[in-house]
Amino acid sequence: MMTLAEMAVAVLRTADGREKAALSRKFAAEWRASRADGPAIEIGQATPPDFPARPAQPELLDPRDVPHRKPGTPEGRIALLHAVAHIELNAIDLHWDIIPRFADTPLPLGFYDDWVKSADEESKHFQLMCDCLEQEGSYYGALPAHAGMWRAAEDTANDLMGRLAVVPMVLEARGLDVTPGMINIFKQAKNKSAVAALEVIYAEEVHHVSYGSKWFNFLCGRHDLDPTGVFHQLVRKYFHSDLKPPFNEEKRAQAGIPPDFYWPLAATNRQKPDKA
Repeated sequence: MMTLAEMAVAVLRTADGREKAALSRKFAAEWRASRADGPAIEIGQATPPDFPARPAQPELLDPRDVPHRKPGTPEGRIALLHAVAHIELNAIDLHWDIIPRFADTPLPLGFYDDWVKSADEESKHFQLMCDCLEQEGSYYGALPAHAGMWRAAEDTANDLMGRLAVVPMVLEARGLDVTPGMINIFKQAKNKSAVAALEVIYAEEVHHVSYGSKWFNFLCGRHDLDPTGVFHQLVRKYFHSDLKPPFNEEKRAQAGIPPDFYWPLAATNRQKPDKA
């Protein structure tokens, strides 16, 4: 039987998006079954690729070169769905990559439960976005996409706490900020399928951010570190931009990220107003 690390690498080395998502969901189901019935699949060790396998399309461009389309148009809404699909495909790989990448770090089995579950849900999200694109007469790969999505993984390849800070606690937390606006765009267009898919993504992304917060705080506690200060240090080191308000403070709090984590890193000189 494959180890969990070997399963992760197999997903990372699968190029086709639909095949990657299907394999991810298959392995996640096998992991859950082994955890329920015992004994759990061994974590093991395997060497992840520096960059995951990708389909020939979409063409990957510098973020500045990706065409911007108005979301109020049919073409703009297709571009938005395509962008979300691209994010979800990268998220599948990010969540599997953390398993073999940091297999030398002793961690409870719950750590693997959380990231396998996250990878499984990201796989579902990618499939939902592909379905929505096909309903609109398009497909994943039809448009150019952001080439920088894997940069956070490369930058944090040797730093587990950095990975947790930047991927779930910054990048995925950003999804909590912007997804309500996307849902409204598709509500206005009366696209019920896209609204339903994005609402699933919105609800489940809270869990992924919370897993990042949980394990980041766990490692800070293990090493007797101040979580807020370490978070600021790691985000400034590995995230190559300021954080952009407005922030979805309710959902961030639900995911275990308090305002003093992100407001000091915001792209503004404003201070968070004091409570009345």
